[in-house]
Amino acid sequence: MHNSDRFKIPLGPQHPALKEPEGFSIALMGEKIMGLDIRLGYNHRGIEKACEERNYLQALYLVERVCGICSHAHATCFIQAVEEIAGVQLPRRAQYIRTLIAELERIHSHLLWLGVAGHEIGFDTLLMYTWRDREIVMDLLALVTGNRVNYGMNTIGGVRRDISPEDIAEILKGVDILEERTKYYIEVATQETSIIQRLSGVGVLTKEEVLRLDAVGPTGRASGVSRDVRRDDPYAAYGEIKFNVITDDHCDVYGRTVVRVKELMESYSIIRQCLKNLPEGPLTVKVPRKIPAGEAISRYEAPRGEDVHYVKSNGGEKPERVKIRAPTLANIQAVKQMLKDRYLADMPIVVAAIDPCFSCTDRVISIAEPKKDNRVISWETLRNYGIDWYTAHGIDFTELNNKFRKKLERV
Repeated sequence: MHNSDRFKIPLGPQHPALKEPEGFSIALMGEKIMGLDIRLGYNHRGIEKACEERNYLQALYLVERVCGICSHAHATCFIQAVEEIAGVQLPRRAQYIRTLIAELERIHSHLLWLGVAGHEIGFDTLLMYTWRDREIVMDLLALVTGNRVNYGMNTIGGVRRDISPEDIAEILKGVDILEERTKYYIEVATQETSIIQRLSGVGVLTKEEVLRLDAVGPTGRASGVSRDVRRDDPYAAYGEIKFNVITDDHCDVYGRTVVRVKELMESYSIIRQCLKNLPEGPLTVKVPRKIPAGEAISRYEAPRGEDVHYVKSNGGEKPERVKIRAPTLANIQAVKQMLKDRYLADMPIVVAAIDPCFSCTDRVISIAEPKKDNRVISWETLRNYGIDWYTAHGIDFTELNNKFRKKLERV
């Protein structure tokens, strides 16, 4: 083909194949993908900067809302860093409860992903089945924490709520049902010809490429890389619990499917161990409002992979700096490699295979202007910059706000 036969098409930021706003520019020759550019930033909300204007408990409330599916992951990762700076030793009962919620959240995330993956390849029956079963784990999360999403379970120095014997009985009952359903999903994933043929050889990422691109979570483990923060750098109660790190050597979307469904079985085992060995004792320890000066990095194995939070304290009531490296940011570069020499029809499932969360990933872009000194942007300056940028692009928030106020007045 001649170079003139190549053309570029945009995919996103709003597109039926994408569940969140993200921009892709795809270079095509016919239907074959020749190159891919990814633009982050459509979903940036300034949470890291906003944390600097609030005390640690208020910042915890914000960080938990980085992502609805991984809310406990981000909240725990953040609070572990704060507790390390403060020199806090968490009560063992609180560690076990945090681990329990973490695994319930992992089950929720993997079931959700399995349904989305089925939908992306036209297997909507799988979507209906997994999302039906997802209701069981969401009801369990609501039972234990009071919320189906954004659980609000963590506080500095422990957890907010205890688990009663009645709660334990309900959790075990729900886990038994989910385990039986998951056995069926493993059978479907490993024996259903249409799934195997559609996903095998799609989105290939070799072990060497995983190590070079630093892919994490099921994306890396599906290429034979045995890395899991829960085992390699234990936190909460994981150091006292036995579980297997699931890996696969298919190195493609099919392998990532197998890893996730098998990880569900490990989560059920971890939950049973947590409930069986749940220690007695307090839920929290006292922590001063002012956190001593210092800094810490916290690691957490979120459902999508390794989550990293950096927190710096200057000795006051508010963090001086908060930085979040979500697993999608680690995996997004691998998407370019996975789509190399593939077809446009493969893009939705290849992107979905890393289980992307762009609200976790998106960050503000800093542009260094020549002959200008570097400066720290205040929260108000950042807010006004956003308003001015959208105004210049034809979106007037003043008019929208006035319409909203008039609606409120009528109500």
